[in-house]
Amino acid sequence: MSLLRSSHVQHGIKLTSMGLILACSSQVHASAEFEASGKVTAELRLFSENPQYADQYQDANLSIAVEPDFFWQWNDALDSLSFKPFFRLDQHDNERTHADIRELSWVHQGDDWELRSGIRKVFWGVTEFQHLVDVINQSDGIEDIDGEDKLGQPMINLSLVKSWGIVDLYLLPGFREQTFPGKKGRLRSSLVVDTDQAQFEAGNEAMHTDLAIRWSQSVGDFDLGAHWFRGTNRDPILEMGMKGSEMVLVPYYEQMNQVGFDLQATIESWLWKAETIWRNSESDTYWAAQAGFEYTFYGIQESYADLGVLLEYGWDQRGKKTKAIFQNDISVGARLALNDTASTELLAGVIYDVDYGSTSLQLEASRRLGDKWKITLDGRFFSADDSADMMSSMDKDDHIQIGVERYF
Repeated sequence: MSLLRSSHVQHGIKLTSMGLILACSSQVHASAEFEASGKVTAELRLFSENPQYADQYQDANLSIAVEPDFFWQWNDALDSLSFKPFFRLDQHDNERTHADIRELSWVHQGDDWELRSGIRKVFWGVTEFQHLVDVINQSDGIEDIDGEDKLGQPMINLSLVKSWGIVDLYLLPGFREQTFPGKKGRLRSSLVVDTDQAQFEAGNEAMHTDLAIRWSQSVGDFDLGAHWFRGTNRDPILEMGMKGSEMVLVPYYEQMNQVGFDLQATIESWLWKAETIWRNSESDTYWAAQAGFEYTFYGIQESYADLGVLLEYGWDQRGKKTKAIFQNDISVGARLALNDTASTELLAGVIYDVDYGSTSLQLEASRRLGDKWKITLDGRFFSADDSADMMSSMDKDDHIQIGVERYF
C-alpha cells in the first residue's frame, strides 16, 4: 500500500496541514457555515484478454473509492476552509490501494485579490485530449492513464485581479512523486516502476520549493493564458535499475523551466483551442503543442440534445525519441449531451499515432439515477504492433469499467 509515498513529502504535508488548521481555528467561530458532502464509488473493470506480463491479475478487478468533501465559510464568506480527502481500496493492486489529501486549504478574499493556502488542485488547460500547460499538480497515475486525476499539491497562491488580467503567483513547497501501478496491476509498462528508489536532480530532493506565475485574460471572444514554471519536472525519466535480482524502472526527477501559452476562441458554435510549451531541462530542450477545434450542433433533430465534434493534433519536437504519447498524433472525438433531467452524457474519442500506426479508443458515458445515484460506463481499447511504441505495453489491456456512485 502506498500512502503519500515519500516520507519527506508526507512530513511536509503534515506540517502544512497543521499550520493551516492552527491558522484558521482561531478565526472560525460559532457562526461559521458548514457543509458536508461527497461520494462513494464502486468500480468493476472487465478485461477482454489475458494479461501481457507475468503477475498481472486476470480478467476482473473491483475497487471502492471514498471522497468526502467538507467546507466551512465565515467572515461574511470572505474566508473559507475546504477539506477533501480521498481513499481507494483495490482488489488486486496494492499500489492502487492508496490515500491522498486532494485539498486542505484556506481561502481569504480581498477587494481585488485572493490568498489560497494549503493543499490544493489547480487546473490549467483548454484542449481535450492532453493538457500540456497543466503543470502544477502531479498525476495520480494509478487512478487512470489519461492524466486527469491529480494529487494534492502544497502551495501558497496569491491571485491578483487587474484590469489587464488575472495574475496568479505560486509558491510550491514540497514535491509529489508520480504514482504507478504495481506488479499485479494492469495498464502498466513491461517493467514495474520502483518508486522507493526515486532519484532527484535537486539536492533537497522532494522538499524542493517550486515557483510559478500565470496570467489569464478574456478579450472579446478569446480566453488567453500564459505561464512560467521553475521547479521539479512532474514527468520523470524512467531509468533501468535493479531491485534484488529483479529488473525495474527507477524514476528520475529533473529540474526544469517551462514557459507555456493557451488560447480558446469561442466563435458562434466553434471552439478553437491551442496549448503550447517550451521546456528546458538537463536532458533536453524542446517545444510541444496541442491544437484543434470543437464544433457543437445545438438541438439536434429538434430535441434538447447537443452534439459536439472534436479534432485535435498533438506534436512534440523530440519525435520518436520521446516517451510522450502525443509526439505526432491525431485525435478525433464526439460529445453528446442529452440535456435531460438525468444529465445523460456520452464521450467517444480515437487517438491515432501517425509515427507508429497505433490507435486508442476511449468511451465515457454517465447518467444520474435520481438525486443520490449515478452510473458510469467507460471503455478503453488499444491496438499497437510496434514494440517501440509506448502503447504496445497495453495492447492486451482492452477493458470496460462499470461504476456506481452514491452521493451524500
